Amino acid sequence: MSELNDPRVLFAAERTLLAWNRTCLTLMAFGFVIERFGLFLRYVAPETAATPGPRLASHLVGVGFILCGVLLALLSSAQYARVLRSLRGAEIPSGHWVHLATATNLVTAALGMAVAGYLFSQG
Repeated sequence: MSELNDPRVLFAAERTLLAWNRTCLTLMAFGFVIERFGLFLRYVAPETAATPGPRLASHLVGVGFILCGVLLALLSSAQYARVLRSLRGAEIPSGHWVHLATATNLVTAALGMAVAGYLFSQG
């Protein structure tokens, strides 16, 4: 439990969660680019289209990165919730929406799952 009775503790935790959110988005975007790179290779070198190796590898690695971003979003939200439970009333300014950052992170995770599901169904 925090003993500082300072709202900056909450704001620091919120900034940390949002930094994790940016990391999750980056992992998901990187995974999408990797997954689509296999499609690009198929159009650039149609003679290799008969061998599914590079396309399958980029598909699996790309979807893996997206799912890694989703998992990280969920874990960072759980960590933030633990920090919130440890704060006292004096550390949370009245009227502050403490769950807005969590909602943002969970929406990011849900959209990442939707993208991963779409790409997985296309693969």
